[in-house]
Amino acid sequence: MQVKTPGVIERNRQWWTLGSVAFALFMIMLDNTIVNVALPAIQRDLGIGVSELEWVVSGYALSFAVLLLSGGKLADMHGRRLVFLIGLAVFTLASLLSGLSTSAEMLIAARVLQGVGSACMMPATLSIITNTVPPRQRGTALGIWAGVSAMALAIGPLIGGLITDHIGWNWIFYVNVPVGLLGLVLARVIIVESKDASAEQRLDVPGLLASGVALFALVFALIEASTYGWGSPEIIGLFALALVAGAAFVVLEQRQRLPMFDLALFRNPTFAGSNVVALLVSLAMFGVFFFISLYMQNVLGYSPVRAGVAFLPMTLLIILVAPFAGRASDRLGSRWLMAGGMTLVGGCLLIFAQLEQGSAYVTLLPAMVLGGVGMAITMTPMTAAAMSAVPPDKAGVGSGMLNTFRQVGGALGIALMGAILQSRAASTIETGGSQVEGFMVGLHAALYTAAVIAFAAALVAAISIRSHARVHGSQVSGPVEPA
Repeated sequence: MQVKTPGVIERNRQWWTLGSVAFALFMIMLDNTIVNVALPAIQRDLGIGVSELEWVVSGYALSFAVLLLSGGKLADMHGRRLVFLIGLAVFTLASLLSGLSTSAEMLIAARVLQGVGSACMMPATLSIITNTVPPRQRGTALGIWAGVSAMALAIGPLIGGLITDHIGWNWIFYVNVPVGLLGLVLARVIIVESKDASAEQRLDVPGLLASGVALFALVFALIEASTYGWGSPEIIGLFALALVAGAAFVVLEQRQRLPMFDLALFRNPTFAGSNVVALLVSLAMFGVFFFISLYMQNVLGYSPVRAGVAFLPMTLLIILVAPFAGRASDRLGSRWLMAGGMTLVGGCLLIFAQLEQGSAYVTLLPAMVLGGVGMAITMTPMTAAAMSAVPPDKAGVGSGMLNTFRQVGGALGIALMGAILQSRAASTIETGGSQVEGFMVGLHAALYTAAVIAFAAALVAAISIRSHARVHGSQVSGPVEPA
C-alpha cells in the first residue's frame, strides 16, 4: 500500500482549497453577468427608469466597495474561513431576496445586501490563496482563480438569457441559492482556518464611515445628475460632500494607529500602480458591459439569449488566456503584460465607439476579441503584482484594498458613463433627435471617454509596475522591494 507523505497531502490540500474558494467565487461572478443580460427585462417588468436600473448594478458595486477593506480586516482578525463562510451565507440569502423582489426599492436593497456578502467573501478568497499556495506557484493559482471568474462570466450571459427568456428574470438570482449552500459545505470541510497573529487588531470605524459617505455621495451625484440637473443645489452639495468626506478619510487614515486603509503600502510603486490600474480598468469597462447589453437588446433587437451569446467570444478568451497570463507573470513579471493588455482594451473601446443603429454582429466581434485578450493579460498579472507587494499576514487587507479599487472603479464607471450618456442623449433629443439617436450619441461619447481611461491605465502600468518574477525561486514572506 502506498503511503502519502505529508508534503503530498499538503499539496493536495492546497489545490482542493483553491477549488473550494473558486467554487464560491464562481457564484459571485455568475451573478454579475446574469444581471447585465436581464436588465431590460427587469426594467420592463418593474417599470423602472434608467437611473433606477443603474442603481440595481451600482448599489451592489457600492456596498461591495465600501465594505471590502472591512471584510479583509475582519478576515485577518477573526479567521479567513469564518468570514468567508459568513459572507457566502449572506450572499445566498440576499440572492433569494433579490429573486422575490416585486419593486425597484426591494431589488436594490437586496442587491446592496449581496454586496455586503461579497465584501466578506472576495478578500477572503485571495488571502486564503496567498496563505495556502507558495509564492512560486501563486501566479498559476491566481490564473486559475481568474479563469474560474471568467468561466462564470462566459456562462452567465447565456444562462441569464435562457432563464430570462424561458422562466423569468427572478430565477437568475434563485440559481445562486443551491450553489451557495453547496459552497458552504465544501468550504467548511476543506478550508483550513488562518488569521493574522498580530497582538492588536481593531476595525477602523471612522475611516469606514468617511469612505462610505464619500463614495455614496459621489455615485449618487453622478447617477442622479441628469434628474436634478448638474447645476442644482442637490448635486453640487453632493459633490462637495464627497470631496470633504474623501479628504477627511485621507486625514483619518494618516493619523490612525491601526488604519483600515494602510497608506504606507502605497510607498511601494508596484502596489500603488496595481491599485490605480484596477480602478481605471473597472472605470473603463463596467459601464461598457452595462450599456452594450442595453444597446444589443434595445437598439439591435437582440433577445436576452442572443445578447448572452454575443458576449461569449470576450469571456471565452478570458478563460483561455488568463491561466497563461498568470504563468507568464510568474516568469516575466507583470509590467508589460498589464500595459499591453490595457492598450488592447483601449482599442476594444474605440471599435465599440463606431457602432451604429443597424450594426451587424461582425462589427462587434473584433472589439470582443481585443477586450477578452486585453482583460485576461491585465487582470491576473495585476493581481499577482499587487499581492507580491504585501506580506502574507496582511494578505486580507491587501486583497481588500485591491478589490476596493476595482469595485470603486466599477461603481464610478457605471455612474460616470451613465451621466455622460444621459447628458448627451438629452441634448440630442432636445434638438429634435429620436430616443435611439440620443442613446447612440451618448453611447459614443461614453465609449470614447472609456477608451481614454484605458490608455491612461496602460501608461500607469508601464511607469509604476516593477518585476516580481525574481521571487519565485525562493520562499518569501514579505513584500517585494521595488526593482
